Amino acid sequence: MALTDNQTLVLASANPGKIREIQSILTRQSIVPQSQFNIEEADETGSTFVENAIIKARNAALHSHLPALADDSGLVVDALNGAPGVISARYAGVGASDQENLQKLLTDLESVAVEKRTARFVCVMVFMRHAHDPLPIISQGVWEGVILSAPAGHHGFGYDPIFWVPSHQQTSAEMSPDIKNELSHRAQALRQLTQFISP
Repeated sequence: MALTDNQTLVLASANPGKIREIQSILTRQSIVPQSQFNIEEADETGSTFVENAIIKARNAALHSHLPALADDSGLVVDALNGAPGVISARYAGVGASDQENLQKLLTDLESVAVEKRTARFVCVMVFMRHAHDPLPIISQGVWEGVILSAPAGHHGFGYDPIFWVPSHQQTSAEMSPDIKNELSHRAQALRQLTQFISP
């Protein structure tokens, strides 16, 4: 399905950082957060990123009666057997702040040597034409990095201040938004998605 210019898509997120990143890439469409429709967030009961993204997209499409876009993303750390993974946003508990999640991760990695702190940001993006779409469009992006022992930088959100990108010798939070939007897991997934939905 090709989207038309200025078509409205409901985004199954209230995260302002995600909204900014997605709108900066899907510039020909209007991205409206589901909160504008008073849609409650879906319970993320899936055990994988793709399951949770589908749950969120379906919920947003069902209650808005619009095409819906959802992503499920998180940080996968090798030394922690893939944690925080699908619970990245609530790693320190339900309702935890970005700072609390980040601090828990640093605590969990205190005894891990820097060369074993390999990690990646993962993003799975799902586009649903309607709530009962039998063939949602799914894309994914992976961004490799290393977890630092202390935060650096003030851009971005979540785990960005401790996610070191070797190719650019800086953290995700030290990058300008333009550079991050070229490299990030979410940008990769969105670019892949646009190949399927752009006119």
